[in-house]
Amino acid sequence: MSNIRGRSDQAASGRAARPELDEIGRPDPERWPGLAGPPRAPLRARIAEQLFRRAVAKIPVRVLLPGGEKLGTGGPDAPAMRIVRPRAFFHRLGADANIGFGEAYLVGDWTSDRPADVLTPFAERMASLIPRWMQAFRRFVDARHPTSDEGTLEGARNNIERHYDLSNDLFAAFLDPTMTYSSALFAGPGDTDLLAGQRRKVDAVLDYAAVGSGTKLLEIGTGWGELAIRAAQRGATVDTLTLSTEQRDLAQRRIAEAGVADRVRVLLRDYREAGGSYDAIASVEMIEAVGERYWPSYFSSLDRLLRPGGRIGLQSITMPHERMMASRNAYTWMHKYVFPGGLIPSITAVRQQLAAHTGLRIAAYREFGQDYATTLRLWRERFNSRWPDIARLGFDATFRRVWEFYLAYSEAGFRAGYLGVAQFSLAR
Repeated sequence: MSNIRGRSDQAASGRAARPELDEIGRPDPERWPGLAGPPRAPLRARIAEQLFRRAVAKIPVRVLLPGGEKLGTGGPDAPAMRIVRPRAFFHRLGADANIGFGEAYLVGDWTSDRPADVLTPFAERMASLIPRWMQAFRRFVDARHPTSDEGTLEGARNNIERHYDLSNDLFAAFLDPTMTYSSALFAGPGDTDLLAGQRRKVDAVLDYAAVGSGTKLLEIGTGWGELAIRAAQRGATVDTLTLSTEQRDLAQRRIAEAGVADRVRVLLRDYREAGGSYDAIASVEMIEAVGERYWPSYFSSLDRLLRPGGRIGLQSITMPHERMMASRNAYTWMHKYVFPGGLIPSITAVRQQLAAHTGLRIAAYREFGQDYATTLRLWRERFNSRWPDIARLGFDATFRRVWEFYLAYSEAGFRAGYLGVAQFSLAR
């Protein structure tokens, strides 16, 4: 399993030190096992090259190969994808396209000054990049999720730790002052006020859950405490659940600094371990980590914990139902390097789970996927501008490439409509 931390033992133990950054294409083998050289898959590499050339022949990008060869339909101003080491690139792509394309970026087999712009037209054509007759063979070649990534009680804790316990200082470097790590809700096209957008998003979720003075609220997924703070400032009392010790510690400090510690309890607890009953429940972009196998448990827990007449404010990343069904068992680059386990649901899947396992229904919902594209662009710009500070925390150059690709790939997905985000108001 790859080391998704990309961080020295010294830094991971809390003693920040600036590492010697490896040049692109030479990941530290101890931190990034498996990235030292491309896998050997000559036949699959040849097939991957043919499929890649076929796919980019109609895509408005410039794919530049050594020796001057150009692929794609993009003109001089189109984003450029530079394939630096074609042989290694196609071997990685042939070994596992779901993972190899991203890994090739991590090691510098390909690169771009505008990665989100390069990736967007690929995302727009995601369903047709592979010929339909070949898609039937995916289940024979796609890697499977490691059993250790399943959303069991132990697996869920491990999955959260691998991402959210990286470093509070890392997240503070690129998030806004609310420390909110989910899509903002902007005032309209062209708005880029991230702080105001995050507060607007939190208030919209609380409004959907009808949170006000005297409300007893359960939050599933604390983050760094902003929603709990805003709810307490409305006069609610809050129990908020997290599996991340790093998030819990900082959330408790932020809650105390906001003067609402008497109204908020931060509990290191899984949603399946929650008890009692609540007037309202809020959960922002936590369901994506649950995993399809555990969706019935998640939704039945919401139903069990909500008092009669109560409301739920839920925010989730979404994808079209047919794409969700096609990719539900695939083990992807995102699973391996950023968010282990889990599955992004479709709105159809949410409706189905509610009908099958609860007495709840969707009373209202809103979608704002382009706002997530803007949020991710702002995060990526902040991440890159603050890289010297992040490096001093002990993160290496390969980690930077991981996060550049993660943020750009995600932005492209939302820009293309391959991904969406929605808020739901659930009621009985």
